[in-house]
Amino acid sequence: MDYALELSGALYIALFALIGIAIVFVTLGMSRMIAPHNITPGKLAIYECGEIPSRGTDVQFNVNYYLFAIMFVIFDVEVAFFFPWAVAFDALGIYGVVAVALFLLLLLDGLIYAWTKGVLKWVY
Repeated sequence: MDYALELSGALYIALFALIGIAIVFVTLGMSRMIAPHNITPGKLAIYECGEIPSRGTDVQFNVNYYLFAIMFVIFDVEVAFFFPWAVAFDALGIYGVVAVALFLLLLLDGLIYAWTKGVLKWVY
């Protein structure tokens, strides 16, 4: 095994990571220098698409709606993982079947956990 080649690859990764970090800090620094920082009452006012606010912004929402949405996203993305598996089903063999079975077991475990915690109840 050629350790110099591996070290060279690691140095390239470190160099690109440092360049990426530098770009972020340079652009944030330029933004800080160029943009005005005066806080006016207009910037602190509540904005609701041009409408006059009907009440304050400290309204508490039920967190279960967010949990329900996160569960939807998780299971929606799960379906997207099945398309490549179905296309390459013949080429994967038994390894592909076992991998998808484990994936489905993990998702089923998450679904059962969410169900027992009451996350999937829409009306409270």
